[in-house]
Amino acid sequence: MQQVAKAEGMKVRRVIDHIQGEKNGPTVVFFGGIHGNEPAGVLASEQVFEEIREKKIPVFGNIYALSGNLGALEHKMRFQQEDFNRIWFPDRIQRILAEEVLAHPEEQQLKELFQIIEEILENGEPPFYFLDLHTTSSDTTPFMVLNDSLLNRNYASNYPLPIILGIEEYLHGALLSYINELGYVSLGFESGQHEDVKAVETNIDFIWYSLMLTHSIPADEKAKKLHYESIFKASSTSHRFYEIYHQHLIAPGHNFEMKPGFINFQLVPKGTELALENNTILKTKHQRQIFMPLYQKQGNEGFYFVRPVPRFLLWLSKQLRQFKVDYLLAILPGVKWDSKVKDTLVVDLRITRFFAKKLFHLLGYRARQVDKTHLRIKSRERASRTNDYVETSWF
Repeated sequence: MQQVAKAEGMKVRRVIDHIQGEKNGPTVVFFGGIHGNEPAGVLASEQVFEEIREKKIPVFGNIYALSGNLGALEHKMRFQQEDFNRIWFPDRIQRILAEEVLAHPEEQQLKELFQIIEEILENGEPPFYFLDLHTTSSDTTPFMVLNDSLLNRNYASNYPLPIILGIEEYLHGALLSYINELGYVSLGFESGQHEDVKAVETNIDFIWYSLMLTHSIPADEKAKKLHYESIFKASSTSHRFYEIYHQHLIAPGHNFEMKPGFINFQLVPKGTELALENNTILKTKHQRQIFMPLYQKQGNEGFYFVRPVPRFLLWLSKQLRQFKVDYLLAILPGVKWDSKVKDTLVVDLRITRFFAKKLFHLLGYRARQVDKTHLRIKSRERASRTNDYVETSWF
């Protein structure tokens, strides 16, 4: 496996690049290095933006490439004090903005990046696209992750990649979840394993294709097709939607070691030894499809299980959401609107035990456990700024 030069000698800076083009174009933002041991997105963005300038390719609207966790990138580690991609909660953001002395480097990084994002939203023109470039600790086929709104689904369907829905139910405080709740297209792209040079190459294809898809640069159909085919060839997993249904969290203070050799989307037979945690062997109780096995020292998400989403359910959920059937949920026993949080329902599990999470997912809600007896479910659709995108060619 060829290795990525882990940002060796790379001058790490917050704004990797910004090209302001002609008016009446979109605003596209690429993030790289949100985790400091994932420099592939930073390196790929630099190369693409440099080539745009060298070849004098016309740009419409504004395109940005931003670095995430500068300190972690410089130290070549996932994070310094706290995972930078787990702290984007609205109330915490407001506290960080208000304080002069912050708890640790990641809070300072958030303050700086948040202010840049606010400036982009203030000065840019819609439609806005936020695309977060990542890599994984295990070997992987490229894939996309996104909050399950119809707007995100619609946009992501233009890429020949497996698409993971509902990750925001498990990864709390992610940057893209915060942006998605503002109503914009936002998704993550996982291009490959951290140290594989192919991850940089796939990111480059992804960036070029995204710029053409959004009409940020002239959509030369031949070039667009070539980048599309390169992304397709890099992926060994079918282009369809998957959902996460299980997360193994590593308990605080526990020693966790994933068994070697697992890769994303691998089918694992019943009884397979997955990991060793505090001298306890973790085995599969049934056949599972594994996702994001942890092969790095930092991080507390050991692995996930995923399963394909039937196409009929995707179609049904689209119909139900478009007709706003979810308004009827509040008339069901044990379900009521939250008096404090907009577009949020509180579900009493003592009364609604027969309701599965699948029902709420179909209707466009994500579910969070409040306590043993209550769920809080929030609409993914209410915030979507769909009208900003209806005139795009991909919509």
